[in-house]
Amino acid sequence: MTLMGRRRGEEESGKPRDTRGAAGARGLGERSGASEFVRHWSLDPDVAFLNHGSFGACPIPVLEAQTRLRDRLERGPVQFLLRELDDLATSARAETATFVGVDPDDLVFVPNATTGVNTILRSLSFEAGDELLTTSHEYNACRNAMDFVAGRSGARVVAVDLPFPVGSLDEVVERLLDGASDRTRIAVVDHITSLTGMVMPITRIVRALAERGIDTLVDGAHGPGMIPLDITDIAPAYYTGNCHKWLCAPKGAAILYVRCDLQPSIRPLAISHGANSKRTDVSRFQLEFGWTGTIDPTAYLCIPESIRFMGSLLPGGWPELMERNRDLALRARGLLCEALDVAPACPDEMIGTLASVPLSAGTFHFTTTALAFDELDTVLREEYRFEVPVLAYPDGPSSIIRIAAQIYNTTEQYAALADTLKMLLRR
Repeated sequence: MTLMGRRRGEEESGKPRDTRGAAGARGLGERSGASEFVRHWSLDPDVAFLNHGSFGACPIPVLEAQTRLRDRLERGPVQFLLRELDDLATSARAETATFVGVDPDDLVFVPNATTGVNTILRSLSFEAGDELLTTSHEYNACRNAMDFVAGRSGARVVAVDLPFPVGSLDEVVERLLDGASDRTRIAVVDHITSLTGMVMPITRIVRALAERGIDTLVDGAHGPGMIPLDITDIAPAYYTGNCHKWLCAPKGAAILYVRCDLQPSIRPLAISHGANSKRTDVSRFQLEFGWTGTIDPTAYLCIPESIRFMGSLLPGGWPELMERNRDLALRARGLLCEALDVAPACPDEMIGTLASVPLSAGTFHFTTTALAFDELDTVLREEYRFEVPVLAYPDGPSSIIRIAAQIYNTTEQYAALADTLKMLLRR
């Protein structure tokens, strides 16, 4: 174990200042407390990394596999990109498609889910008076994309207010359907909300909207690897998800699914050689997305390696890994709720491996100075060595703290965070 919670200047003085108070040694997170599995990552050993949800973290063996592919590419760039990449990408796409439950012909690779959302929205045509339906929890980047395409055509974005805390799945579905109208042309709905970490009842939402003739673009940025995923069963018009988060692939690896009958109208953001290719052995959809210009394709080629490696860490494979991480997230949420004296903000069934807790129970202090919520993030990181986001929440609790649970995390880390928050709150 390595030291995590020492205050600045302690090393210089040679003697740690005792700032623990009633919280005790563990309350300041004096050791990183990571699990034995952390050896597979190159994370800073002096930091309790509780924020896998933001950008993921790629295991060392997967990064080594990517390095081998990059070396192969650079030894023969023309050989790799013109003669080998097509077969390599086809194989990677087949394995990835099996994992997420779709036909490989309906799946393409994109750099990230934000690109996937933009690709769909900017391929579709809207007119004045059309409505694009979403929720108040939609990821800011994707909401910006919606505003952009709506602004070009005179359409408007209808953002249904979802409460937080939220009482039930039924409440989510009912509020979203109440926002739909005969002018709704598409709905953009998170599978797992980024800000609040709630797993949405996405299959119910997609089917209810489809009954009204409304296609759904599912923003599944956190879907692959967090929860069991069967896109065919969800049956959306479109689904995009990151593979660098819970699948732990390298950055720049994401998927975009488009229902077969809709593929002719969906074009990549960069039109390239595939638009007039003479090949007839694959669809135009695959030809266009398969080559959008010269890039480093090794990130998405490593998705199968990520699937295999992460699935090998526990005897029960991916099902055990997902269950283990979800149980850890629920325990962590319970510890924070108890420390802050707040109720859980959503039902357990809406928790995957992210959980957000409202920070509206009182005033936090650092030494004798009251902390604004936007300063708490910095204090936790720089003074107590917790990497955990404190986020502003509009039209709800003034701020929330969001924790993530990955296999390298332990209950000890969240207990230390809870004790630290409790100590700062009492001051």
